[in-house]
Amino acid sequence: MSVQIDVRTPLERFRRFMIYNTCLSFIPKGYLRDPTIFPERPAERGQIYLEAAAKIELAQIRDITFVKAIDVLGVIYNSRSGNTRLRWRQISGTLGRLTGIASLNSIVNLLESKVITREYVEGLISSGAALAQTQGREQREAREE
Repeated sequence: MSVQIDVRTPLERFRRFMIYNTCLSFIPKGYLRDPTIFPERPAERGQIYLEAAAKIELAQIRDITFVKAIDVLGVIYNSRSGNTRLRWRQISGTLGRLTGIASLNSIVNLLESKVITREYVEGLISSGAALAQTQGREQREAREE
């Protein structure tokens, strides 16, 4: 199951989400603390790509390349499974709009990194429950006809 996401969030929170989802167990502590260092990954392994005014490759660990980026304009994040596909686009400064679909595992990490709030998730659940009830009612009515 995947959930549609459409929120405004600071780049640092989305950076934390990417780290939680991909490399928390092996990212160097200095890289974790530096808000200008991001993970990147090639498309064949679930693409993570930064569009930035300037990027410098720092190190490759496993399938992640760590880059130092200045003035990030956008980020593409696709999970290995393909169940999460997110895009972050700069609105102003480090504030951006995050859109796409996220798996349940990614929802947990979006919550953990404070990209989304508990209230946002509760809203998704209640709107999903309302949608499921509507679809169920429509299916019952179609069978009765």
